[in-house]
Amino acid sequence: MPLPHYGSAGAAGIDLQAAVESEVVIFSGKTVAIPTGIAVAIPEGFEGQVRPRSGLARKFQIGILNAPGTIDSDYRGEVTILLTNFGPEPFVVRRGDRIAQLVISRYERVAWEETQELPPTQRGDGGFGHTGI
Repeated sequence: MPLPHYGSAGAAGIDLQAAVESEVVIFSGKTVAIPTGIAVAIPEGFEGQVRPRSGLARKFQIGILNAPGTIDSDYRGEVTILLTNFGPEPFVVRRGDRIAQLVISRYERVAWEETQELPPTQRGDGGFGHTGI
């Protein structure tokens, strides 16, 4: 299989392909772990975000169960996609199908500090729907 690649000059996500030996059927409401045949060495301070492909979502209601999935910089195993069929019809995955995208992003680690109160903001503790619909 070819190496993963960007689908266009402005794409943020690298297309990941299915490395299945034979066709895999994902029935409605089911999730299947689909191998990509690749492992990555992501630099420290970065993560890989595995995201669904919008075309699969729109046309077939296919998504990723734990989207976005995170690949940590110290993980060296095969990248596997938890592909889920949210649609009514079975979906067939074939070798080489583009099934997900990988975005590499910088992140910051924080040091936790216990406190009895937080600094105030205009929003305060307003939760779900607090800022309107």
